[in-house]
Order: sequence, then structure tokens, then C-alpha cells
Amino acid sequence: MVDNEPSPNIVHLTTWAVALVGEVIILGVSAYLCTPAHHRRPRVKPGGGHSRSANQWEIAELVCDATRMLLLLLTIGLYIIFMVQRKPDSRTSSPGCTTPADERTPLLNGHAHGNGTIDVNGAPAENGRVTGHGTMNGNESPAEPANGRAAGPTAPADNAAFYRPTTAQARSWWEYLRGYSLFFPYLWPSTSVRLQLVVVLCFALVLAQRLMNLLVPYQIGLVTDLLAGDDDGKHGVPGKPEMPWVQIFLLILYKSVQGTSGLLGAARSVLWIPVAQYSYAALSTASFEHVHGLSLEFHLGKRTGEVLSALSKGAAINVFLEQVTFQVLPMLIDLGIAIGYFAIAFDSYYSLTVSILTFWYLYLTIRLAQWRAEARREMINADREEDAVKNDSLQSYETVKYFGAESYEFERYRKTVREFQKAEYKVTFSLQVMNVAQMMVFMCGLLVVCLIAAYQITTGQRPVGRFVTLITYMAQLQGPLNYFGTFYRSVQSAMISGERLLELFKEQPTVVDELGASDMPVCLGQIRFDNVKFSYDARKPALEGLTFTCPPGTTTALVGESGGGKSTVFRLLFRFYNFQDGSIQLDDRDVRNITIKSLRSHIGVVPQDTILFNETLMYNLRYANQNASDEEIYNACRAASIHDKILTFPDGYQTKVGERGLRLSGGEKQRVAIARTILKDPRIIMLDEATAALDSETEQNIQQALNTLSKGRTMLVIA
Repeated sequence: MVDNEPSPNIVHLTTWAVALVGEVIILGVSAYLCTPAHHRRPRVKPGGGHSRSANQWEIAELVCDATRMLLLLLTIGLYIIFMVQRKPDSRTSSPGCTTPADERTPLLNGHAHGNGTIDVNGAPAENGRVTGHGTMNGNESPAEPANGRAAGPTAPADNAAFYRPTTAQARSWWEYLRGYSLFFPYLWPSTSVRLQLVVVLCFALVLAQRLMNLLVPYQIGLVTDLLAGDDDGKHGVPGKPEMPWVQIFLLILYKSVQGTSGLLGAARSVLWIPVAQYSYAALSTASFEHVHGLSLEFHLGKRTGEVLSALSKGAAINVFLEQVTFQVLPMLIDLGIAIGYFAIAFDSYYSLTVSILTFWYLYLTIRLAQWRAEARREMINADREEDAVKNDSLQSYETVKYFGAESYEFERYRKTVREFQKAEYKVTFSLQVMNVAQMMVFMCGLLVVCLIAAYQITTGQRPVGRFVTLITYMAQLQGPLNYFGTFYRSVQSAMISGERLLELFKEQPTVVDELGASDMPVCLGQIRFDNVKFSYDARKPALEGLTFTCPPGTTTALVGESGGGKSTVFRLLFRFYNFQDGSIQLDDRDVRNITIKSLRSHIGVVPQDTILFNETLMYNLRYANQNASDEEIYNACRAASIHDKILTFPDGYQTKVGERGLRLSGGEKQRVAIARTILKDPRIIMLDEATAALDSETEQNIQQALNTLSKGRTMLVIA
């Protein structure tokens, strides 16, 4: 009842009702057996004959049975009273279709589904983004019209681009698994029949390992009985030890294939390697492709360290699958076999003791692990923050040097390390508390079992070998129980880590192909903006009623002050954002009716800030056209007035440009960007301050190249 809210509930009532039926049967049978006709221990009367009354022990038994039955009746009655009192509360909460928080809240807070948009505290959001933690992609928001096309984002600068869980969520295992079912298609090798057969074979090996766990203790007890000459006459002469050649060889054979390091375990591990690799590759590539498929608003608000940390959690999900498959399920099988084995090979006292021990061990482990969840989450978040600070600082290396902020960055990083170590101490301390509690529970169960076995052996009810079998099997049973504690902690850690990847998968692009959109194989280059309205924030419009037309082959300049919306025009035409009103047409086709990939294939962009891969110049140039020949690349570089400059580098076109192209000057990077656009050979070219970082002489050369490039093409120029 402590573990459920609200409590009591229908599960408790069902349990009490079933127990009441059992107690009624027990009381009825006990009373029947205590009647005069079935009295088992009659006493002799002083005058002769037998007493027909129940003895004191039987009376005590009947009183206990009746008391238990009355207590169950009382609990059922209290439950009925409780439900009657709670019923008006449920009626008052029903209007407005409100649902309990546990039912309406998803697995990980921060996302709501439906037509509304709320933040994690229930406050209204703006522009599809929550004002608290996380992002929201509702169907409508204050900055969206009824057609559902999203406006641009407004993300607080100090928030992560997607939700970071900071507290332990009150979720059942079923709710967790239901949320993580998003990953299951990537984990099961649905495309390979061979790997599916390997999975079945691995399960067969797991069952064989369970059989070995049963045979080894039995064989040890058998060898002990033969060596002690105490085999109840089944082997040799009673009381005379004999050499158990065959039994010892069988024991060694069983031991050699038992356990994770045995032959069966090693074979299972080797067979599982391609299955694990398939799962890791599928999940990792899917998450990488998903991030690339997200809209610009996500990438403008993201922290690179946060995203990289989330992408690295694919391995945690994969490990979780393997642990559940080959450690938890075998553990449960082992526990079930143990209870049945003790009931058959020994008696019900052993089975009952092991059942109680198992229940309390698992229950205690789960409760303590829940207690530790907050500390573990704090530690994992501190670890992520440490990674994020480290990544951000290293990526901003030049800025740190410009302002002499090394000491500040070092102290900032030391602070994150101290926070991590503080949280790590709490986790380690609570782990030792859990280990001690688990050990005490198991030792109590082992004490009871040993006392029962020792009593039966000293009274001649069992041979000494059974005691050895019992101790060996209990030692084997301690392994699965101990592993459950380890597994619960590791699964908890994997799930907390996987929450980041799960939330990343829940992020959806706001700009996607409309239903019925088709490719545009040929583009003439006519652009028309018709009364276009767009705003990043509903409180401040960026474009209001913008209308203009660019005929094919013309050059149009967008001139204005900074922040006037010039770059926004480019972003809307390139489908980085959806506009709220009006239309944008390309060759008299609404851009929303053209697939995004097809639309972008006809547009070349030279951005104001060119970002290059940390590869060679040839790699960065060929990125625009993977099929371009070396000569075509040289001609494009000549047109961009950078070919001769590249030849002066010691490594020529094989020169590494460094992180984001920092080893090149601003003008060199800009000319590389122009050369790449020339290689792409689009019908529409957008130049965003393309010559701003160039000297006058180089700018004149590039202007001539652009004049040649612009023939027959539509040019949009920001100046």
C-alpha cells in the first residue's frame, strides 16, 4: 500500500478477496478436523472412553484462523467505506475532461500532445516552444495560424534545446517500457533471418545454462555422499566410502560449461556479437539521421555538447537490451527453478524460506534503488554539464584567448567537476547502504535454511551431502540476487541516460514536406513573394506583407539595416521556416507543394559566415558535387579567384582547413564557398554579404566571376 498512490485500490481489494476465500476454506477444514468423529489425538477420560473435545493447540489454531478471516473482512469493509468517501472527489474532478496527472503526463515530462501547447508547469507556451524546460511541437500555438504551419522559434538562450530531466519521474516499469518501445524497431534484427535464428539459438543456450545451474549443486552433494559412504544404500555398501570416478568427471564437465565464463556462456556471447552490432548500428545511424532531419530552429537553440552527449547514449540502450535478455530473464528463471527444486528435492519449508528471501531481497533492492534514483540523476546531469562545458570551451578556443579568460574557463570547468564529485559521493555512499541491506537480508534467509538443514541431518532425516548441495545452491542463488541489485542500478542508469536520446527522438521537424508535395525536376528561376507574413516571436513581426517578383535571369538586391529581415527572406525561400501568411512561389508553384529536397537542389547559397569541415580543401570543394572531376573543381576555383592562392599552399588542394575552416582567412573561406556554389550549378543563387570579407581587388575579380555565373540564373543578393 505504501508503494501505490492512490491506495488502497482495486488490486488490494482483489488480493484481500482471494485471501478471504482461502481463509474461509482453512477455517472450515480446521473446524471439521477438530470434530469428535475426526479427532486425531483423543485423551482418555478418568472413567474410561475418549474425550471428544479439541485440544489447546487446535483451539489456538481455530482462533488464529478466525482472527485472520475477521481482519480480512475488516479491510474489505474499510475499502468500501474509503471508496464511498472518495467517489464525490472523483465526480468533482470529472467535468472539463481533466485527467489525473499520472494518466495525462507522458513518460518524461516536458511534452504535451494534442491541440494545445503547455510547458512542464502547465503554463501556456509561445511559438510552439515551452517557456520552461523542453520544446513543444503542438498542432497550434499563439504564433501559428489554424493551418498548423509553425512560426519560427524563440528559445531562451540559457535553456537546452530539448528537455533535460532533473528529477526522478514517478513511472511504473510498464510506462517506462512503453516509452522506450520507440527504440525496439532498431533493436530487433527484422531485416535478417539469420540474426533472428541466432537470437533463438542464444535463448536455447541460456536455458541450457539454467539446467547446468541445477545439476552442479546436485552433483556436488552426490560426490559428498559417496565419499562419506552415506548414500542410503543406492551406491555401494552403506557406511563404506567409495571412489566416485564417474561422478567427479561429470561434476567437472558440468562446471566447465556453467556460468558466463563457461563454454555455454562464451558461445552465447560470441553468437550475440553480430546481433549487438546490428542494434548499435541501427540505433546510432537512426539518431544521427534524425538530428540532421530536424529544422533550423532546433539547431539554432541547441548546445552541441548536449546533443553529442545524447547521441552517445545509443550504447546504453543496447546494453539495456542485452541485460534484460540474458541476465534478468535467466535470473527470474533461476529463482523460479530454485523455489520448485527446494520444494521437490527437500521440502516446503526450504521453498517457503527461499520465496520469502527472494521477495524481500527484490523488494528491498527496488525500494533502495528508487531512493537512490535522485542522486544518480543528479550525478548523470552533472556529468552531462561537465561534458557540455568542456565542449563549449574548446569550440570557443579563440574567443577564450582573445579575452584572456583561461582562468575563468578553468575555474568554470573545476566547478562542474566538483559538482559531479559531490553527486558521485552521494551515489557511492547510498550504494554501500544498499549492499549492506541486501547482504543482511540474504544472510537471514541463509541462516534459517542452514538451521533447518542442520536439524534434519542431526536427526537422521537427510544425508550430509544434502547440506553441501543446499549451501552450494544457495551460493548460486546469491549470484542472481546480487546481480538483480546491480542490474537494477545499471538499468536505472541506462534509462536515465536513454531519456536524453528518447527526448531527442521525440523532437520533430517543424518544416516538413506537405501532403501531396512533388519534385520539381526543372526550374526556370522565377521567384514571387506575395503578401508574405512571418515572425520569430508573435510579439514582433519580422516580415509584414512582403511582396516582390524576381523574373528569371535577373539580379535582385535586398538592402537595409541589420535585423531588417533580409536573411529571413533567404531562410523562407530555402524552407528553413514556414511563413504564417501569404505565399512564396517558384515558377508559379507554391514552395509548399514542392518537396524540400527538390527545392533546395535548385538553390545555391553563399552564406555570410562560411563553415568548412575539418578536412582537405578538395574534400570541402567536392562536397557540392560528389561527381565533379578535378578539372571542374579547378575551373570553379579559378572563377572564384582562389585557384592560384591554393597552389601557393605547401599541400595545395590537400591542405587541411582546420576546425570550421579556421586555418583559412575570412576571404579565403568566402571564395571557397563561392567555388562550391559554382560547382553545384543551381538556377537560383543567394549571396548573403558574399564579398563582405574580401579586399577591393579580390572583390572586383569575384564580381566578374559572379557576373559570368549569373547569366541565365536568378540572383538574390544581400548587401
